[in-house]
Amino acid sequence: MSQVLVLVEHTDGALKKVSLELLTMAKAVGEPAAVFVGNGIDAAADKLAEYGAETIYVADDAALTGYVVAPIAELLAKLVAEQSPIAVLIAATATGKEIAGRLAIKTNSGVLTDATGLSSDGGTVVAEQSIFGGATVVKSSATQGTPIIAVLPNATPPEASPAAGTRTPVSVDLSDAAKGAKIVDSVVEEKGERPELTEASIVVSGGRGVGSADNMAVVERLADSLGAAVGASRAVVDAGWYPHQSQVGQTGKTVSPQLYIAVGISGAIQHRAGMQTSKTIVAVNKDREAPIFDLVDYGVVGDLHKVLPQATEEVQKRK
Repeated sequence: MSQVLVLVEHTDGALKKVSLELLTMAKAVGEPAAVFVGNGIDAAADKLAEYGAETIYVADDAALTGYVVAPIAELLAKLVAEQSPIAVLIAATATGKEIAGRLAIKTNSGVLTDATGLSSDGGTVVAEQSIFGGATVVKSSATQGTPIIAVLPNATPPEASPAAGTRTPVSVDLSDAAKGAKIVDSVVEEKGERPELTEASIVVSGGRGVGSADNMAVVERLADSLGAAVGASRAVVDAGWYPHQSQVGQTGKTVSPQLYIAVGISGAIQHRAGMQTSKTIVAVNKDREAPIFDLVDYGVVGDLHKVLPQATEEVQKRK
């Protein structure tokens, strides 16, 4: 069975959930092979093997993580040339998409972004994608080279499938071009008790209809009762009511949780572009003509300041 290379996202060996999701998805089309770049393989190896990695390519050269993006693309290009995988899977994050684009150019391959599913058709890897505001699901395949596929986080639940997890050291001689942007400092973002926005299985987002920065507290309370991440529309971020890193949309983050609750959000196309692949979408809005209702699975027409406290209370009762 042909290998499927999976680029692992981690922080010093602490695996991001999306990496386990990619390994799970890889099993549908080939033999998962994890590509681990940086420090911390001892902390991560057992987990990678537990979720299906037959092979773990380990590149712990500090130079690969000392520069921005390009070195990882060169490493993956070398592995593609040597191993001839059936596909390469990368998380559809901002960094992941840039790596995918660079890798596609280096390997003269097709790149497919924002995939939500994978299948095999006669040996050809086929990606499923949601387009036109979630109204249409399409299936795409690369017409040349090795398919480079950027997969949305939360596209599939991680499933354990123990494998060998054989470690294989790899390295690459970096070109001068790959060293053009050096990382001179990094800051660890302080994390609260809420899950990270792009990895959360439930997201509650507030929009202009919330009314003020103080009123975002009602969104936070519902999110906390559900163990969810908190998102925001561009209008909320631009007004200074909530931090920019919480913005969901075309100019913010793309999320694909199991449950997305849109509160006081009208449903402009820019916002829909960032959440339309969510598995179940619920909206609360007092305007029954709001465009968001064209997209949702469940809609509540009402005052969010009355609806959300009641919902929060009911959730807490069931704990």
